[in-house]
Amino acid sequence: MTERILLTGAAGGVGTLMRTRLARPGRTLRLLDIADLPPAADGEAVELVRASVTDLDAMERACEGVDAILHLGGHSLEASWKDILDVNINGTYTVFEAARRQGVQRVIFASSNHAVGYVPRTVGEVGDYAFPRPDTNYGVGKVAGEAIGSHYADRYGLDVISIRIGSCFEKPRDTRMLSTWLSPDDGARLFEACLSTPKPGYRVVWGVSNNTRGWFSLAEAKAIGYVSQDDSEVFAAELIAEHGEPQLDQDPHRLVGGAWCGPDMDTARKEAGR
Repeated sequence: MTERILLTGAAGGVGTLMRTRLARPGRTLRLLDIADLPPAADGEAVELVRASVTDLDAMERACEGVDAILHLGGHSLEASWKDILDVNINGTYTVFEAARRQGVQRVIFASSNHAVGYVPRTVGEVGDYAFPRPDTNYGVGKVAGEAIGSHYADRYGLDVISIRIGSCFEKPRDTRMLSTWLSPDDGARLFEACLSTPKPGYRVVWGVSNNTRGWFSLAEAKAIGYVSQDDSEVFAAELIAEHGEPQLDQDPHRLVGGAWCGPDMDTARKEAGR
């Protein structure tokens, strides 16, 4: 039987990185986005869907015949409250409700370190279930998504894993990312673990590589079968030469959210002009 996985936000940064890395014999990736998606390459088993995660009818159609959903869709940076409410919060509800209506049993939700951005950073001690302390509208949206996932797991019996992703890029872009980096290959390993672990119920896991300078627990990720093979330390000398040693004991960098906890990300004041 062909396994069919729906990826929302497939044209985004993480979705693009995962498209080839999650390809498997006997698996079809159904790629959904409002943006253009590259056509299928020779031999690539993909289905392209142009739709918004806020459109319940379209999402129900996209969920037909699907075995699991990787929900990556939504604004990937800070945005106005209106946009976060519409796309990131209502869109996530819509994905879960469409999954329920179509009998999709498993949803993996891409949460973020910004759901706990105001948690003080202590090396190795930010737990998987750290209490939400979001740093932005974006972070609030991720907290809401985690709550929606928990609700659908408890009330409707879906298997739901929320991944608090650190920074998923081909390589870390600054010294902070030496602690928060999730290599794309490790990202694929983690998604595979989320797809294959039996009956997880509801879980929260950190989406980071096993970085020498890491701040986050990997206990829950390891418990579902994730084995990181990458470490940002291979980029440390290059990044420190460019940016200097990270001042992680000073505001705002002593907090998990880093600069997102600083005044430049004060969206409400900017929009109100005061």
